[in-house]
Amino acid sequence: MTRFNSLAFRLFATTAAWTLAMLPVAGFIIHQMYKSQLYSAFDDRIRLVQTVIIADSVDQGGTEPGQPKDIGEPLFEFPQSGWYWQIKPLDVSAERPARALHSASLGDETLTLLSDQRKLADKEETWGFVAGPLGQRLRQVETMHTFGEGDSAQRYSIAVAGKMAEVDVQASAFLNRLVSALALVGAGLLAVTLFQIRFGLHPLRQIEKGLSAIRSGDASRLEGKLPSEIVALQAELNALLKSNEEIIERARTQVGNLAHGLKTPLAVLQNEARDESSPLAAKVTEQTQIMRDQVQHYLDRARMVARSGAIGRATEVKAVTEGIARALTRIHRDKDLNFTLTFDEGARFQGERQDLEEMLGNLMDNASKWAKGDVRVTTKVHEDTSHKPAKRSLHISIEDDGPGLTADQLAQPIQRGRRLDETKPGSGLGHSIVADLAHSYRGTFKLSKADLGGIAATLVLPAA
Repeated sequence: MTRFNSLAFRLFATTAAWTLAMLPVAGFIIHQMYKSQLYSAFDDRIRLVQTVIIADSVDQGGTEPGQPKDIGEPLFEFPQSGWYWQIKPLDVSAERPARALHSASLGDETLTLLSDQRKLADKEETWGFVAGPLGQRLRQVETMHTFGEGDSAQRYSIAVAGKMAEVDVQASAFLNRLVSALALVGAGLLAVTLFQIRFGLHPLRQIEKGLSAIRSGDASRLEGKLPSEIVALQAELNALLKSNEEIIERARTQVGNLAHGLKTPLAVLQNEARDESSPLAAKVTEQTQIMRDQVQHYLDRARMVARSGAIGRATEVKAVTEGIARALTRIHRDKDLNFTLTFDEGARFQGERQDLEEMLGNLMDNASKWAKGDVRVTTKVHEDTSHKPAKRSLHISIEDDGPGLTADQLAQPIQRGRRLDETKPGSGLGHSIVADLAHSYRGTFKLSKADLGGIAATLVLPAA
């Protein structure tokens, strides 16, 4: 689905706006040009009829116009047809009588003349619109022509009119066809634009899928044939991935070298101090052990950070959880433990398998020690759609039906080496290791009261 803030929507919206704005303008211009041609052709038709009438009436000779005989337009013979001609004498008086001529279509009616509004010179031609006998709108041309010479000369108005309804009907029909054609063109342009955008942006969706595959661990490089404009981006991304792997590998090597370089001198100091029974030797033994613990702690954290920064690591939660549950069932066979394991489909941890095993192993082992008989592990995948793209996370809950802890004990912060209950064997490092690992993956870890009655240990980790 196209989102409002996407490139596809912006491209489509601008093209659609331009198309929807320009097509009506183009349609208006085309319609006006067509109407202009229609009016021009209509005027030519009226002028041709007027020319025939003048020529026919003059050719008959005499001081008065004769009745035109062959105009070539049958509509002048049908009453109220909308096509009329009229030859009307001007300046008529008792001393100078003259007869008026008109087409059979006028019947007993007369045409309203344009010369009634202003005086026209001889042979002057004027065009305009007048109302016909039935109120129809007529296009009229009127010309003044003088018949006879000298004192017998008489000026006549020769007018021809045709109904505009013919032109208006043609213009309206053309407009309907034009609107339909432009609507089809507009729909076609929008469809082609949508296809062009989807086709043009398809390589970006390929990159999105490729990066998702890298992030989820299904691929290590951005593969596939991409357009020439994006090939450089593909090369830079693959170079960045390779550089990231090299940095992580160097960090692991340096951590290993540091561990080897520090542990050997500390071991030598401890061995030398054990051979002495003085208070100084006892203090050296005590402090070197603390140093070894601290070195091991921070080396472990360095390894965690290096692993959590790696791109493309994904671990199936179900396989790890079921493996640990089988092992703990054998270890605690005397308690006849019942493990209830529930997983959302496709639940995968975005990180190293050994880190997930470390976290779940510690928490499930603790639950097994304290449980009376039931341990429940629930894994759910949560998707936060407020982020673009949506952010996925794993919520893993390990519950037992043991005695649990008090509210004060649960409220205490998790600290390295501190045990909340001394009645069971342990070093007090399990929860601290889990918290450190979860934090290194930008996750969270907390303890609360379980529905089964014991402790509920909840991990929130990134999901692949």
